[in-house]
Amino acid sequence: MAVFNRRNAAVGWLALVVGKRVLKRKAKQAVPAIDTESKRPNKSAVALVVASAVGVLTFWRRRSGDEETGT
Repeated sequence: MAVFNRRNAAVGWLALVVGKRVLKRKAKQAVPAIDTESKRPNKSAVALVVASAVGVLTFWRRRSGDEETGT
């Protein structure tokens, strides 16, 4: 009995196509967005921006402090 045949290939291809659609939909729902009623970013979007800014500033500050002025 063949493990790889047309039926199994079609079922596998269909599973990949449906899986991609489901994962794309879930990813779009998980991304923080702007609230449609108040036209303001929701709290998770604001927290994400603040955390990113703190991370960039910390990295930038450490990198600029590594330079040695000397001899």
